[in-house]
Amino acid sequence: MTKDDVFEGVSPQKRTTDTPEDPIRSSLPALPAESDDLSYSKEAFSEKKAISDPHAVDTSSNPSGQDVEAGEGRFAGVKAQARHYKKLYLKHVLLAVTWLLFTGWWIAGLILHRYDLGWLIPFLLYLAISLRVFFIYVPIRIFWRPVQYVWGITALKFVAMIPEAWRIPGGALVTIATIIVGSFASAEAPGNTREDRAVSLFGLVVCIFLLWVTSRNRRKIVWHTVIVGMLVQFIIALFVLRTKAGYDIFDFVSMLARELLGFAQEGVDFLTTPNFIATHGYFLVSVIPAIIFFVSLVQLLYYSGVLQWAIRKMAVFFFWSMRVSGAEAVVAAASPFIGQGESAMLIKPFIAHLTMAEIHQVMCSGFATIAGSVLVSYLQMGVNPQALISSCVMSIPASLAVSKLRWPEEEETLTAGRVIIPEDTDEKPSNILDAFAKGAWLGIKIAGMIAATLLCIISLIGLIDGLLTWWGRYLNINDPTLTLDLILGYICYPIAFLLGVSRNGDLLKVGKLIGLKLVANEFVAYSALQTDPQYDDLSNRSRLIATYALCGFANIGSLGNQIGVLAQLAPGRSGDVSRVAVSAMITGAISTFTSATIAGMLIQNEQQFVNTTS
Repeated sequence: MTKDDVFEGVSPQKRTTDTPEDPIRSSLPALPAESDDLSYSKEAFSEKKAISDPHAVDTSSNPSGQDVEAGEGRFAGVKAQARHYKKLYLKHVLLAVTWLLFTGWWIAGLILHRYDLGWLIPFLLYLAISLRVFFIYVPIRIFWRPVQYVWGITALKFVAMIPEAWRIPGGALVTIATIIVGSFASAEAPGNTREDRAVSLFGLVVCIFLLWVTSRNRRKIVWHTVIVGMLVQFIIALFVLRTKAGYDIFDFVSMLARELLGFAQEGVDFLTTPNFIATHGYFLVSVIPAIIFFVSLVQLLYYSGVLQWAIRKMAVFFFWSMRVSGAEAVVAAASPFIGQGESAMLIKPFIAHLTMAEIHQVMCSGFATIAGSVLVSYLQMGVNPQALISSCVMSIPASLAVSKLRWPEEEETLTAGRVIIPEDTDEKPSNILDAFAKGAWLGIKIAGMIAATLLCIISLIGLIDGLLTWWGRYLNINDPTLTLDLILGYICYPIAFLLGVSRNGDLLKVGKLIGLKLVANEFVAYSALQTDPQYDDLSNRSRLIATYALCGFANIGSLGNQIGVLAQLAPGRSGDVSRVAVSAMITGAISTFTSATIAGMLIQNEQQFVNTTS
């Protein structure tokens, strides 16, 4: 397949300027015109039948009306038209009932529980539903064009007044000023002094400097992408960690996630005995069922189109604001939701034509965050939910920024100017029950892979620790015992320091966790953080920074997984994938570390973010 094959029938102007239509609006048939009823003439019916069924017999030349096949065809056409309008009107009724139901719910909640349960979250939910229903019937361009006009006569004109040579330095200065003021303007708190924040800021500078020094082509770096990515990442963290509205929203989302996972316990109780999880908190019965249930739910959202809609909206924003290609924006927006392999499958038709920089970005996005299927398992383990969810969102602009800093674009991209998610009809479920069943089977495979991987990795680490301990005894290394995590702790000691971890004995411990995450996987590291007694005395600041630093798939095991997936989707590019894989993994890890440094700069009330149990 060539680039021309992909865009066959698309004019050059449409390749760069068109935006895809709304999938829900485009799926609704057009409303009938006033004269388009069921009592039209034979001539009009013949035209409509010829369009809808080219094999139908033209009855205009048979005035006697005795052609049986034509009569049956006419009757079938009327029935098809009736079914069409019936489905259309049912959709309208369903949308109206849904909107009225949520309107009543919102008004009742505003009257009855405005002061005890709050008003912000219900209002935002009601607003989102109302806008979605509204824009099904009203084209969004009616409102978007005035916004574009205002933007053009305000922001764009202001930018045009600035000499082009000053724009990038000016944007960089604004970003630096925002980060410094946002980090240091607030008062100090115990365990969160300005000195601690300065260390985290220095760590962020070191991460960016390392990527710049090792960049493949520093002259090709698009600094607009880097500056906007770092600024958006910081603003998201500022919203979550420093504002009550941000904390409440992410706390509400994490509460919904924890309660959603609680429903999986009902299935476990049915298969075992009531309250089995409460009395037997085994990993296999507490975490694995939650993963299976969540994956099935994701498949339902994907089948209904809700997930693609959310991904595309986020992708359009980052595509517009950061000047990346459409394929990169889609994968970056999808990675926190569906994972590193599945996000690449969203752009399956384009993978064979990706540039080297795009392949690097696609892999980096997968390494920089975790997927929703494993996020639920960490929530079940009691890892801080606000930190996990906010880290996943922050990873989208961060992965785009750091990847373009490490591996700038040097070629012409196929999806420049377009954000499109091709529909995969090969594996599309036939109905909602089929989607749920396939989701359950996929959940079993993912959960089984996680359980088997953990079993093998933890056993291998035990074997290595046994060999190192035996070897260390002959060198009188007994206290502390020579183990793999001890070696990794000292190797990653500087990383823990640069992240801003408390310097009261926590540096080596957090270094051990980072080393475990890079060599084994984040699952092993999070499990150690939550269950290993040696981490019980971590300060709240160190625990929160470690939670952010571990929230990514950058490890050796995921390296093989990504190479295998992309090589299978585009066999002809397997060599290119292998060439950029290690760089993408390291860059993805640095992306996660930048989120941890920003958390170290902004966190003010660590006790508020202490890990919770589900």
